[in-house]
Amino acid sequence: MHEMSLIQQLTVMLLPLIFAVTVHEAAHGWVADKLGDPTARQLGRITFNPLPHIDLFGTLLLPLGLYVLTSMGGGPGFIFGYAKPVPVDARRLHHPRRDMGLVAAAGPGANLLMAVAWAGVAASARHVGGEFPVIGLFLFQAGTFGVLINLFLMVLNLLPILPLDGGRVLASLLPPSLAHGYARLEPWGMVILLVLLFSGWLTPLILPVVSSLHQLLLGVALA
Repeated sequence: MHEMSLIQQLTVMLLPLIFAVTVHEAAHGWVADKLGDPTARQLGRITFNPLPHIDLFGTLLLPLGLYVLTSMGGGPGFIFGYAKPVPVDARRLHHPRRDMGLVAAAGPGANLLMAVAWAGVAASARHVGGEFPVIGLFLFQAGTFGVLINLFLMVLNLLPILPLDGGRVLASLLPPSLAHGYARLEPWGMVILLVLLFSGWLTPLILPVVSSLHQLLLGVALA
């Protein structure tokens, strides 16, 4: 997207970004509801409508601000964001330890499905671009970014750090005694994550996986 102006880049990125984080949260609520906890459904959080999920700072200001600041020097922009967490009452789940792991896994699973869907959007651009080149370019750029941001969020959330989804999955698999001790690290989880992100230590772990999956999905879709 380097050939586009910053405003055009932000316009292309906005819709994939919003749906990447909001559908992720809706998936948590949907699985929790199926497993016995209707809290998210009662609060109207099981919906593809982004509005109930949007956090003004985490979904809009933080990711767009980070992208603007990190791309001003001409390098690739960095994006990190989140939606309002869907509340889950573990006590209402049929099998709390197991089901919390399934609820957590639903978020990255939703991101994987959305990545596949956005790859389809990118592929559709060739059919539209012949007659409507501007729309075709928009669909290709949005689809390509949609694949990228969803794969990034999927891989990031699978890291075994509480309160990320990977941490909750790991906690559900550990023996209770170990899970209890592991859970005590959660208050420090976001600090640890941000340090790892901004120090660049996570880049060699995340980017090769994201890049490989990105090339695979788009390669299949555009073949």
